[in-house]
Amino acid sequence: MPRIAGVDIPSKNMILYGLQYIHGIGLTSARKILEAAKIDETLRGEKLSEAQAAHIREIIDRDYKVEGDLRREVGGNIKRLKDLGAYRGLRHIRNLPSRGQRTKTNARTKKGRPRIAIAGKKMAPGPK
Repeated sequence: MPRIAGVDIPSKNMILYGLQYIHGIGLTSARKILEAAKIDETLRGEKLSEAQAAHIREIIDRDYKVEGDLRREVGGNIKRLKDLGAYRGLRHIRNLPSRGQRTKTNARTKKGRPRIAIAGKKMAPGPK
């Protein structure tokens, strides 16, 4: 099981999908990394040689911000918005959607409220 950027890459998965276990690497980034390393996307994690894993590690360290660094940067950005008192920061503080979604009828999960059943309401009969 290769270890890249502090994350164990599953040995049974194709390396294309295994790289996505690293926070900050999605499908497109994984494809670009494998293309730069000249590694076949369909190769399984268990078949990855140590030299290939080292090459992937080198590319990720050089070109991508992943795992702890990325989490720290995102957290810092949110903290900055909160400290400024920006609208988006206030939405984060109140734990509400911050990207313009409606909240009158949706966002129940984010608001932390359960569904409210309306007592006595029955379905209208359908057309005959």
